[in-house]
Amino acid sequence: MSAQANDFSRYTQQFAAAANRANRLTLETAESVFGVQLRTLERNTNATAGFFGELTQAGAPLDLQTLLPKGLQVARDNFERLSTASQEAIGLSLKTGEALGELARQPFATARAQATPKTR
Repeated sequence: MSAQANDFSRYTQQFAAAANRANRLTLETAESVFGVQLRTLERNTNATAGFFGELTQAGAPLDLQTLLPKGLQVARDNFERLSTASQEAIGLSLKTGEALGELARQPFATARAQATPKTR
């Protein structure tokens, strides 16, 4: 009975350690994704605010005609930054998923290694 209690205690400790590593990994990834999105939002906001500053300074209709292509370029750049940030967030999420999968496989690999007879 004591051996069963020791095994249960050991398995519980292993599970708690694995859950702790999984939580830490998930939180680190969430922090990284949030940072990427925040930097992108900041860059897009600065670019848009700069364009609107130029737009409010334009007086003649000729100035507005020259600003239209610049506005389209700002919108295009903002979209590209957003797209790049989304791809980076997906890449981080995929890496985290792979790491969590490996973390879930470790106990099974350990058990398999212990169960297979050693040949010499």
